Amino acid sequence: MTDPRRLRSMAAEPRGDPDLADLLAAQADRAAFGVLYRRYLDRVYGYAFFQLGDHHDAEDATERTFLAALHALPTFRDEGATFRAWLFRIAHNTIANARRSRFRRRTEPLPDGLERAAPNADPAGLLLEAEESHRVLRAVAELPDDRRQVVLLRFVDGLSSREIGQVLDRSEGAARVLLHRALRDLAARLGP
Repeated sequence: MTDPRRLRSMAAEPRGDPDLADLLAAQADRAAFGVLYRRYLDRVYGYAFFQLGDHHDAEDATERTFLAALHALPTFRDEGATFRAWLFRIAHNTIANARRSRFRRRTEPLPDGLERAAPNADPAGLLLEAEESHRVLRAVAELPDDRRQVVLLRFVDGLSSREIGQVLDRSEGAARVLLHRALRDLAARLGP
């Protein structure tokens, strides 16, 4: 499960954009975008994969997100929204488009196989951990779309409430309320 110390550290809401220097360098020289790409590739892919549930669709959405970001890079202005929020807004829109496309295709991804355990790992402990992880993932997947997204953006991708609001086109306060409701729903689903 998630370390409570990590959750507390994530609760601290930074106000500046830690990516601004790298962003300005990328605007001056597109080759410098590689720094931002490497920094956010896994996060964007994880967000896309959890939303789409298919590796190929997630890879496609991730590629489209970064291509769109690179194309729109000259238009980004430091006017309150962080680069991370801007990038995840692009990812959010790209994933929505992928879902619409999937609905038109009407296909369902095959379930993934289980991850292989380390050779000297405790089988009983691994089984309990896997069962708990699957239980939490099922509970998150059962949340309504907006609540599922706010949980993913906060605890998987580490976005602040302000950035989540920017991604979901809501105010910072509305993002906090949505997160509170999502966590309350998640706790009810997981039970005692």
